Amino acid sequence: MFFHAGKQEVPILKGIDWEANQGSIQLLMGPSGSGKTTFLSILAGLLTPTQGQVYLLGKEITRLSRKKRTAFRRQYIGFIFQNFNLFPALTAAENIEIILNIKGIQGEKARYEAQRLLEEVGLELYANHKPRDLSGGQKQRVAIARALAGNPPLIMADEPTAALDSTSGHRVTELLRRLAKENNCTVLIVTHDPRIRDMADDITYLEDGLLKDKN
Repeated sequence: MFFHAGKQEVPILKGIDWEANQGSIQLLMGPSGSGKTTFLSILAGLLTPTQGQVYLLGKEITRLSRKKRTAFRRQYIGFIFQNFNLFPALTAAENIEIILNIKGIQGEKARYEAQRLLEEVGLELYANHKPRDLSGGQKQRVAIARALAGNPPLIMADEPTAALDSTSGHRVTELLRRLAKENNCTVLIVTHDPRIRDMADDITYLEDGLLKDKN
């Protein structure tokens, strides 16, 4: 993968060859500037690599049009972000319902499913709370529930514990691991956080655009 700086091509990722098993928890670790977020963006179809192919669920997404990649993400990938990315004007339940609506689940069915997901993350009593009324850990649990909306087989998380204290970070990662195993979905977490190493099935290190050995 190259980015262009003027007329020069600057390599970001170099000779990446990586795969993950279904139902596994994968950590991608490395220093700032190593290419982790670029790698995640390519896997999610947000960026197109200048070389190589990306296969998700047996489908080569690098050959898809931008419109089809967007539809693929909507159907098969759930996202969790460092800063939660909840809609501030919506309640916890509504933040989940809107994703379900996008996936074609409407009305009473969406409301029931949103409540079920909040129960899964232990926030059933906070369904009508807006993000401003929630703690950081609670916001991230809503974000996890939202990522699981529609039962996507892939979850991608970019620094999901960076904005949390150690206790909240541990609870959130343990919750994510449990729910991922129960739903048999693959979870890729990009992180600097050494506190969550023990939750992973595999750890991949990225440095200077190169993959290092797994642990």
